[in-house]
Amino acid sequence: MSATKRDYYEVLGVQKGASDEEIKKAYRKLAKKYHPDLNPGDKEAESKFKEVNEAYEVLSDKDSKARYDQFGHAGVDPSYGGGYGQGGSPFDQDIDLGDIFSSFFGGGFGGGFSSRGRVNANAPRRGSDTQATINISFEEAAKGCKKEVSYKVVEKCKDCNGSGAASGTTAKTCPICKGTGQTKVTQRTPFGVVQTARTCGKCHGSGKVIEKPCHKCSGTGRIQNLHKVEVNVPAGIDDAQILNISGHGNAGINGGPSGDLHVYINVRPHPVFERRGFDIWCELPLTFTQAALGAEVTVPTIDGRVSYQIHEGTQPGDVFKLKGKGIEHLGSIGRRGDQFVKVTIEVPNNLSNKQKDILKEFEATATEDNYKKRKGFFEKLKSIFSN
Repeated sequence: MSATKRDYYEVLGVQKGASDEEIKKAYRKLAKKYHPDLNPGDKEAESKFKEVNEAYEVLSDKDSKARYDQFGHAGVDPSYGGGYGQGGSPFDQDIDLGDIFSSFFGGGFGGGFSSRGRVNANAPRRGSDTQATINISFEEAAKGCKKEVSYKVVEKCKDCNGSGAASGTTAKTCPICKGTGQTKVTQRTPFGVVQTARTCGKCHGSGKVIEKPCHKCSGTGRIQNLHKVEVNVPAGIDDAQILNISGHGNAGINGGPSGDLHVYINVRPHPVFERRGFDIWCELPLTFTQAALGAEVTVPTIDGRVSYQIHEGTQPGDVFKLKGKGIEHLGSIGRRGDQFVKVTIEVPNNLSNKQKDILKEFEATATEDNYKKRKGFFEKLKSIFSN
């Protein structure tokens, strides 16, 4: 565990005790900000993206969050057996209390505690999660779609079946740590003999030594490949939301399960429609004549064009609703939002002399009753200045 690791709450920019929703919201914002696809070649952004993912992996899991709150980084560091999402305290997994007291106080307790062994170096461990990003259109987000996603994933080496040893050979028990993955170091101090456990330098904590490593994976037992998977994007998904594809992440260690694939959704903005929750908004420009006299107009929707009757005297800023023409609620088939259409009225320009004469003739016949807002405005001014 690195001594320079930042506090996970600080990494996500939330207070300790933040709710699951606050943690998730902060994670989505930062993950999108530092995502490698949006910051190509930026090593600092890549580092921050990994840091944000690590913090969220711990704080989004109830068990690992509780361990982190109680023990800090030691509670979730794999070298203590805690591991992300594995459950349990770092001090209840194959670690004897005698070892803990011995490491701090040496023989000061008269050897009253016996050692029963340490962390199982060969225990199965879940693989880490990986991520990919897909870009979809406004309509695809509204109605759902299928997309093929390409992403890099670490998987078990097929040549050695994940053992790391060359074909025809096997890994052997480490002669230094006897398969425990740790060695004891004893030191004399003014307070007595202090005994500490360290990761074995021979096998690097695995408990096994590979004399002839596999040529394909160089003894790691795992290789990185490009995978493709078809993702069902549900209707109603929104920009910056994340789909979780279980079991499609990096391969586990020592037979542990694979991690998950997190698919980040980027929805391209639409030139006409704007999403507000599960409702759709758009603007409809009308001519002066259409607004004044009323007209049957064509309105665009995600289902195609529909006809709508504009009533006489429609004003700029008026809004009408097309019920059920919005976006389907996520996870609720058949339940849709509405579409709201805001009217704008375009004043004609580049008028011919004939058109100008017609408008002047119309204006000469108009009365205050034709302009209610204008009439009300001047009545207010009259009441103000008459006082």
